[in-house]
Amino acid sequence: IGKEKFHKSQHWGYCNNVAMLVGEDKPGIGGELIPGQKLKPKYSVFPEGMGSDAPAWVAFDKQVLSFDAYFEEEVPDKNQELYRIRHCKIYFYLEDDTIQVIEPQVKNSGITQGTIVRRHRIPLPPPHEDQFYTIDHFNINIDVILYARRYKIIDCDQFTKNFLRKMGVRLNPPADRPDDPYTKERQKILDNMKPLRPYERIDTLKQFLEHNGQVLRFFCVWDDPESMFHDPRELVLHYYLSDDTIDMKEIIPVNSGRDAVPLFLRRDKLPKYAPTGLYQPGTITSRTVLNVFGKSVGNKGCYILDNRKTGAVHQEFYRDSDLKIGAVINVWGRKIILCDCDEFTKEYYRTKYGIEDFTPVPYKAPPPPKPEKMFPPYTGFGSEEDSLCSCMGLLPKPPQKDFKKFMEKDRSGMESNILRFLAKLVTDSPIDKDRKFIISYFLSDDTISVFEHIQRNTGILGGKFLERGRIKKPGQELFKSEPSEYFKAQNLFVGARVCFHGHNFLLVDADEYTFNYMEKHANEFSMADVGVILKKLKDIAEPRSREIRQVFAATDPEHTKVIEYDSFRNLIVSITDGAFSEHEIMTLGRYYGVKDEYEMDLHFLLAVAQEQLKKKSFENFEQLSAVLIYNDREKCGVLPHEMCRTICKSFKLPVADDDLQALLTMFEDDHKQVEYKKFVDGLNWRKNQIPAFQTIKVPLKNEDDWTGQPPSIPVKMIKYLLLLDDLFGKEE
Repeated sequence: IGKEKFHKSQHWGYCNNVAMLVGEDKPGIGGELIPGQKLKPKYSVFPEGMGSDAPAWVAFDKQVLSFDAYFEEEVPDKNQELYRIRHCKIYFYLEDDTIQVIEPQVKNSGITQGTIVRRHRIPLPPPHEDQFYTIDHFNINIDVILYARRYKIIDCDQFTKNFLRKMGVRLNPPADRPDDPYTKERQKILDNMKPLRPYERIDTLKQFLEHNGQVLRFFCVWDDPESMFHDPRELVLHYYLSDDTIDMKEIIPVNSGRDAVPLFLRRDKLPKYAPTGLYQPGTITSRTVLNVFGKSVGNKGCYILDNRKTGAVHQEFYRDSDLKIGAVINVWGRKIILCDCDEFTKEYYRTKYGIEDFTPVPYKAPPPPKPEKMFPPYTGFGSEEDSLCSCMGLLPKPPQKDFKKFMEKDRSGMESNILRFLAKLVTDSPIDKDRKFIISYFLSDDTISVFEHIQRNTGILGGKFLERGRIKKPGQELFKSEPSEYFKAQNLFVGARVCFHGHNFLLVDADEYTFNYMEKHANEFSMADVGVILKKLKDIAEPRSREIRQVFAATDPEHTKVIEYDSFRNLIVSITDGAFSEHEIMTLGRYYGVKDEYEMDLHFLLAVAQEQLKKKSFENFEQLSAVLIYNDREKCGVLPHEMCRTICKSFKLPVADDDLQALLTMFEDDHKQVEYKKFVDGLNWRKNQIPAFQTIKVPLKNEDDWTGQPPSIPVKMIKYLLLLDDLFGKEE
């Protein structure tokens, strides 16, 4: 009776084409609940927006509404306070309608604070306890009851305000934040509790952090008056910048008779006016404390800090500003003189105090001169080195060779490290005049060997003339204490006269390796140093510069700016009156000579490169060309020499490095840029094959052939104008 709705709810439906019961939460006939049916609590309902229709737990993930609230708590049995005002935060999580209440920590509150209500869905107060709080139940300046406790919401953050406005909620004005009366009263008491003076702050942490591990070191001396011979005692003073402490160590001399103690002065602050009296324990403290009432009140005292420090013991300690070279410090009654310091200490005082004078105080007697060791004369048994080693110790040892020099100067690949000279005997015998000798000097061990050149129809057998070994210079005593002098590499040069075991030799020529080695090591061989030779020649010829220019010009009537080597040699000999050796003249000739240049045929090089590529089956020319084009950013058809070489090496082009360098040089334009297209086309033996080549005859100099007479000249033509310009400057 009285019903107006008699419809029946739909309880069956389809989900993914499967029929199933979908009306568990739907009411019965007329909208009434079915007996025994319980409806699920409703969640917050949000208006539909633009975009995808995502569920709340996805759309509002990690979005939280924050409300500022407080509640009153009754305090029984306490006259100072009847209630407390406790402020808290209420968080509402939009994704699942859960609520969390947190009280911020307050200093010295005396109560447990933090999470008051853990995060979960909170039911409404009775009679609606079967429902839960949703977003519709929250606003500003309202009361919410959470588990019988009334919370007053006074405000919220900006995000919460914006969200509630979008939900259509009309926000109330914020409420005032009440103060806790007891907390306010305690704050007044704390504000009135001011000390009579600021507490003294002793902070050593900053000094420790800035100067930890930094130590000043001074070298000191102490003239001990109580010692028997008043000998000075050497000390080392360490000043630690981290805490201004000092320790000292003594340097104990050998056989001094003193005990080696670890420390002369243990690490501590060093007072300036020591020794002082012995203080009672507790007299020297960092702070002075006064007992105001004694122990008359409840057998307890009241202690305060002494403002005027009336009972404090004032002491002065040595600081870094008191230490300097020449200063005398008092180390517990001992006068110590600071004589020197290390480099770190000098830099520290130079930076901090601007001190520049660090002249040390001499405190050590000069060491006595070492007596010269006298060796007995050579006895003739064994070599001189063997006899000398027998005098060095009780146990005779073989002489040690210079292993480092052997490793540096021994033969290595194409570097023979052997200087070879052509020599002849200095004699009046017509038979011996024409004999030729090859003198080889081995740089690894300073030994010399002499071979005689074999000549036909001379009646003299050639071959080994002198066994390899070191050769003494003539005119020395055989049995003497001083070591003998031996021939060195500096004694051998073209034009030198040497005597080997009674045979006088004149060095008339040298091979190309010898000339090159001596010119590369000109600091060791003055005869091959162009700078020294030019300076020597300038000192001789500068007074006659005009005359010398005319003489050289007369030798070149056709004005070719070059003269023959023989004419050049004769002019140098006449100018210097024979003061120059033959080696010095040859060095000048080699320096100012016209070098013979041989141009290599491009077709010959390409034929050699194609032959090598063909043997290694290299056909990757298209990719090589593509990489070169890619690196040509400006598309100008040329690339730098070094870039082309690097790309060819990356393709592992089977061409010798010298041949590759020569080919790239031949394909360079006027700006030293390689035309890479022509270069690749020239190497492509598939498309541009070059016919088989014939051997090209290049005139070569046989450096070891010394059969001709006279000795070979170093160069044919000399650029004499360059020599005159270096000697006298350019002629105006």
